[in-house]
Amino acid sequence: MDSQPKRTLHLFEGFGVELEYMIVSRKDLRVLPITDKLIYDEVGKYISDVEFGDIAWSNELVLHVVELKTQGPVKSLEGLCSKFQKHVQKINQMLEKYDAMLLPTGAHPTMNPDTDTQLWPHEHNAVYEAYNRIFDCKGHGWANLQSTHINLPFANDEEFAKLHAAIRMLLPVLPALSASSPVLDGKVTGLFDTRLEVYRKNQSKIPSITGKVIPEPVFSKQAYEEQILQKMYTDVAPYDPEGTLQEEFLNSRGAIARFERNTIEIRLLDIQESPVADLAIAQATVSVLQALIAERWVKLEQQMAFVEDRLAKILLSVIEHGQQAIITDLEYLRCFGFDCTDNCTAGELWRHLAAETIALEEQPDVQHALNVILSRGNLAKRILEALPQNPDAASIEKVYRQLAVCLQKGGVYLPEKPC
Repeated sequence: MDSQPKRTLHLFEGFGVELEYMIVSRKDLRVLPITDKLIYDEVGKYISDVEFGDIAWSNELVLHVVELKTQGPVKSLEGLCSKFQKHVQKINQMLEKYDAMLLPTGAHPTMNPDTDTQLWPHEHNAVYEAYNRIFDCKGHGWANLQSTHINLPFANDEEFAKLHAAIRMLLPVLPALSASSPVLDGKVTGLFDTRLEVYRKNQSKIPSITGKVIPEPVFSKQAYEEQILQKMYTDVAPYDPEGTLQEEFLNSRGAIARFERNTIEIRLLDIQESPVADLAIAQATVSVLQALIAERWVKLEQQMAFVEDRLAKILLSVIEHGQQAIITDLEYLRCFGFDCTDNCTAGELWRHLAAETIALEEQPDVQHALNVILSRGNLAKRILEALPQNPDAASIEKVYRQLAVCLQKGGVYLPEKPC
């Protein structure tokens, strides 16, 4: 959703989706820094974006990641997974000559970021060099965290307030659906969403950049610029004398306001095993946000009243426990129309929300993907089911090779019958 819309889009009149994948060796799954070669093979030059009409490819900070994204806002999420899937297969076909392929999930399970990281050296690399100089990007929190981004538009301050309030409420429980990174450094980490755990700490040198991951309760452009953006710009300035990073993209919260294009970008989601699963989560996210904005369960003022620390507490539990995270904040649950008399789990909340808000009957593949996530657990849980308790390198490679096959075929991963 990088290009400016031709007209101002109101809430849910457009959508932008971005999917990030690693490029790895087919032989042993080691990281391959060849995104520039992939782009060169397609267009004959080293550039940052390759446009194909509905879908574009672009580079990221590191040379082993390629991003697929909608080229500008699309009117509907329906049918989008098949468009992404065609580009996954096109890229995999092009990578064959390098004996390479795309690998899904939020984190490569055995990557050594100290030895495997190469930054993008071509167009726009001044930004990446600035990040590297300040934070040293040879770490999992920079080089090994593949995500799905959802961009949602707002037309004015009133719509921004509604959208930001709703997104803040939903962020803490999104990883219950999307967590896909339970293995790092060749070990089971004990967390369902290890990507988010390293992400939230990767800029701890300047805490205002990421904050608590959950954004502060700020509901106008002026207040956002004063309380979030200006503080961040001031704090980074001593490390960034050229002013390279004095831009909205510096903001690393789990959802960030992009006033330059009137969108909020949700950045919290681990990427899944294939686009159909990513779009299932995206559509579930949008359905719940629409209900919150419509004040289906509680008024906007009640949503606005939740401070970031209160929401971050729920997020940290979901990062660790996934759908089994126990939510003890009953007022939070009531904001989703879930009248628990006792504590309930994040998974139980999502099954309630799916029954209340999500209609996917006309998209059977997407509905199946969401049903698997809700009934069998997020991808992290299914990966753990497929692995022995203390997995060795061979058993990890076997499972992640199955996930790469899922990505190529566009399927949903089930441990007993992989794609």
